[in-house]
Amino acid sequence: VQLQASGGGLVQAGGSLRISCVASGRTSGSYTMGWFRQASGKEREFVAAINMGWNDGRTDYADSVKGRFTISRDNAKKTVYLQMNSLKPEDTAVYYCAADRGTIRSMLRGADSWGQGTQVTVSS
Repeated sequence: VQLQASGGGLVQAGGSLRISCVASGRTSGSYTMGWFRQASGKEREFVAAINMGWNDGRTDYADSVKGRFTISRDNAKKTVYLQMNSLKPEDTAVYYCAADRGTIRSMLRGADSWGQGTQVTVSS
């Protein structure tokens, strides 16, 4: 599976931004897509994930983004979106799209595929 992320940019603190990720290639009937981020000088961290395909679209979020970020899906387009509201300077990072053939838990152990990343910068 190949992943193409888009939609990053520069936004002021308190603003909103939506990033997208499209999967191409063969996918199973049920799989997981999500977002991780890596700030300069820090390790990559989990942001959000959603089950794709025929399942119920279960989601999971990092505590740091709960209530501010929303992950959603378009199964027909094999696309996942991350709506980011009330952005803070500490949200500044390169956001990476990830996909896994298994569950969210499986992806957290190590995603099967990674996208190229999109920069999100939040100014104070």
